[in-house]
Amino acid sequence: MKIQTLGLASLCVILASCGGADTESAEYRGDEELPNGMTISEMIETRQDGLEDVGGSFKTISDELKKGDPNVADIQTAAANVEAHSQEIGDWFPEGTGADSGVETEALDSIWEDPEGFEAAITKFETAAGELNTAAQSGDVEAIQAAFETAGGTCKNCHDSYRADDD
Repeated sequence: MKIQTLGLASLCVILASCGGADTESAEYRGDEELPNGMTISEMIETRQDGLEDVGGSFKTISDELKKGDPNVADIQTAAANVEAHSQEIGDWFPEGTGADSGVETEALDSIWEDPEGFEAAITKFETAAGELNTAAQSGDVEAIQAAFETAGGTCKNCHDSYRADDD
Protein backbone atom coordinates (compact mmCIF):
# COMPACT_ATOMS: atom_id res chain seq x y z
CA MET A 1 0.00 0.00 0.00
CA LYS A 2 2.88 2.38 0.74
CA ILE A 3 4.16 2.29 -2.85
CA GLN A 4 0.66 2.86 -4.20
CA THR A 5 0.13 5.79 -1.81
CA LEU A 6 3.40 7.38 -2.74
CA GLY A 7 2.64 6.98 -6.44
CA LEU A 8 -0.65 8.83 -6.01
CA ALA A 9 1.11 11.47 -3.97
CA SER A 10 3.64 12.08 -6.71
CA LEU A 11 0.85 12.29 -9.27
CA CYS A 12 -1.03 14.84 -7.14
CA VAL A 13 2.06 17.01 -6.80
CA ILE A 14 2.63 16.89 -10.56
CA LEU A 15 -1.01 17.65 -11.31
CA ALA A 16 -1.43 20.36 -8.70
CA SER A 17 0.08 23.31 -10.54
CA CYS A 18 -2.01 24.89 -13.27
CA GLY A 19 -0.64 26.77 -16.24
CA GLY A 20 0.77 26.20 -19.67
CA ALA A 21 -2.18 25.55 -21.95
CA ASP A 22 -1.92 26.81 -25.51
CA THR A 23 -3.76 30.13 -25.51
CA GLU A 24 -2.04 31.86 -28.40
CA SER A 25 -5.16 31.60 -30.57
CA ALA A 26 -7.39 33.21 -27.92
CA GLU A 27 -7.83 36.97 -27.73
CA TYR A 28 -6.33 38.30 -24.49
CA ARG A 29 -9.05 39.42 -22.07
CA GLY A 30 -7.08 39.12 -18.82
CA ASP A 31 -7.75 42.72 -17.81
CA GLU A 32 -11.54 42.27 -17.91
CA GLU A 33 -13.18 42.49 -14.51
CA LEU A 34 -15.22 39.57 -13.20
CA PRO A 35 -18.36 39.96 -11.05
CA ASN A 36 -16.22 39.21 -7.97
CA GLY A 37 -14.17 42.39 -8.63
CA MET A 38 -11.02 40.57 -9.72
CA THR A 39 -9.67 40.66 -13.24
CA ILE A 40 -9.55 37.42 -15.18
CA SER A 41 -5.76 37.41 -14.82
CA GLU A 42 -5.97 37.92 -11.07
CA MET A 43 -8.51 35.14 -10.70
CA ILE A 44 -6.42 32.68 -12.70
CA GLU A 45 -3.32 33.66 -10.72
CA THR A 46 -5.23 33.13 -7.46
CA ARG A 47 -6.37 29.73 -8.69
CA GLN A 48 -2.88 28.71 -9.80
CA ASP A 49 -1.31 29.89 -6.54
CA GLY A 50 -3.91 28.04 -4.49
CA LEU A 51 -3.52 24.82 -6.43
CA GLU A 52 0.27 25.05 -6.21
CA ASP A 53 -0.12 25.47 -2.45
CA VAL A 54 -2.31 22.35 -2.33
CA GLY A 55 0.36 20.52 -4.31
CA GLY A 56 3.03 21.68 -1.89
CA SER A 57 0.96 20.44 1.02
CA PHE A 58 0.49 17.07 -0.67
CA LYS A 59 4.25 16.92 -1.23
CA THR A 60 4.89 17.61 2.45
CA ILE A 61 2.53 14.82 3.45
CA SER A 62 4.05 12.45 0.89
CA ASP A 63 7.60 13.24 1.98
CA GLU A 64 6.73 12.68 5.63
CA LEU A 65 4.92 9.41 4.93
CA LYS A 66 8.05 8.13 3.19
CA LYS A 67 10.00 8.50 6.42
CA GLY A 68 10.22 5.72 8.97
CA ASP A 69 9.21 8.21 11.65
CA PRO A 70 7.10 10.93 9.99
CA ASN A 71 6.73 14.37 11.54
CA VAL A 72 3.02 14.23 12.32
CA ALA A 73 2.91 17.94 13.18
CA ASP A 74 4.05 18.80 9.64
CA ILE A 75 1.44 16.43 8.22
CA GLN A 76 -1.25 18.00 10.40
CA THR A 77 -0.37 21.50 9.20
CA ALA A 78 -0.33 20.42 5.56
CA ALA A 79 -3.60 18.49 5.84
CA ALA A 80 -5.32 21.47 7.47
CA ASN A 81 -4.10 23.61 4.57
CA VAL A 82 -5.48 21.14 2.02
CA GLU A 83 -8.86 21.13 3.74
CA ALA A 84 -8.97 24.94 3.92
CA HIS A 85 -8.19 25.25 0.21
CA SER A 86 -10.73 22.55 -0.66
CA GLN A 87 -13.43 24.92 0.59
CA GLU A 88 -12.20 27.65 -1.79
CA ILE A 89 -11.73 25.70 -5.00
CA GLY A 90 -15.30 26.12 -6.18
CA ASP A 91 -14.78 29.89 -6.25
CA TRP A 92 -11.57 29.65 -8.27
CA PHE A 93 -13.26 28.77 -11.59
CA PRO A 94 -15.75 31.52 -12.47
CA GLU A 95 -17.12 31.67 -15.99
CA GLY A 96 -14.67 33.42 -18.31
CA THR A 97 -11.46 32.13 -16.72
CA GLY A 98 -10.74 29.40 -19.22
CA ALA A 99 -8.28 29.29 -22.10
CA ASP A 100 -10.60 31.46 -24.20
CA SER A 101 -9.61 34.38 -21.94
CA GLY A 102 -6.17 34.41 -23.55
CA VAL A 103 -4.56 33.94 -20.13
CA GLU A 104 -2.32 30.92 -19.67
CA THR A 105 -4.25 28.14 -17.91
CA GLU A 106 -4.65 24.40 -18.08
CA ALA A 107 -8.28 24.57 -17.02
CA LEU A 108 -10.28 22.77 -19.70
CA ASP A 109 -13.55 24.02 -21.16
CA SER A 110 -15.17 20.89 -19.73
CA ILE A 111 -15.26 22.72 -16.36
CA TRP A 112 -17.89 25.10 -17.69
CA GLU A 113 -19.46 22.68 -20.17
CA ASP A 114 -20.09 20.11 -17.41
CA PRO A 115 -20.71 22.22 -14.29
CA GLU A 116 -22.56 19.42 -12.48
CA GLY A 117 -19.71 16.98 -13.02
CA PHE A 118 -17.13 19.54 -12.00
CA GLU A 119 -19.10 20.44 -8.87
CA ALA A 120 -19.35 16.73 -8.01
CA ALA A 121 -15.58 16.39 -8.40
CA ILE A 122 -15.02 19.37 -6.10
CA THR A 123 -17.42 17.91 -3.54
CA LYS A 124 -15.53 14.60 -3.58
CA PHE A 125 -12.27 16.47 -3.03
CA GLU A 126 -13.76 18.56 -0.20
CA THR A 127 -14.94 15.37 1.52
CA ALA A 128 -11.62 13.59 1.03
CA ALA A 129 -9.68 16.65 2.21
CA GLY A 130 -11.79 16.79 5.36
CA GLU A 131 -11.19 13.10 5.99
CA LEU A 132 -7.47 13.58 5.41
CA ASN A 133 -7.36 16.41 7.91
CA THR A 134 -9.35 14.40 10.46
CA ALA A 135 -6.95 11.48 10.06
CA ALA A 136 -3.94 13.79 10.30
CA GLN A 137 -5.20 15.45 13.45
CA SER A 138 -5.67 11.99 15.02
CA GLY A 139 -1.96 11.30 14.56
CA ASP A 140 -2.67 7.75 13.31
CA VAL A 141 -0.14 7.28 10.50
CA GLU A 142 -1.99 4.31 8.96
CA ALA A 143 -5.23 6.31 8.87
CA ILE A 144 -3.33 9.23 7.34
CA GLN A 145 -1.90 6.99 4.61
CA ALA A 146 -5.36 5.63 3.74
CA ALA A 147 -6.96 9.08 3.70
CA PHE A 148 -4.05 10.47 1.70
CA GLU A 149 -4.53 7.83 -0.95
CA THR A 150 -8.24 8.62 -1.19
CA ALA A 151 -7.61 12.36 -1.42
CA GLY A 152 -4.97 11.81 -4.09
CA GLY A 153 -7.47 9.76 -6.08
CA THR A 154 -9.92 12.66 -6.08
CA CYS A 155 -7.19 14.93 -7.43
CA LYS A 156 -6.43 12.52 -10.25
CA ASN A 157 -10.09 11.99 -11.15
CA CYS A 158 -10.73 15.71 -11.41
CA HIS A 159 -7.55 16.40 -13.36
CA ASP A 160 -8.29 13.59 -15.80
CA SER A 161 -11.49 15.34 -16.89
CA TYR A 162 -10.93 19.01 -16.20
CA ARG A 163 -7.24 19.80 -16.65
CA ALA A 164 -4.99 19.82 -19.70
CA ASP A 165 -2.02 17.46 -19.67
CA ASP A 166 1.45 18.74 -18.81
CA ASP A 167 2.98 17.52 -22.07
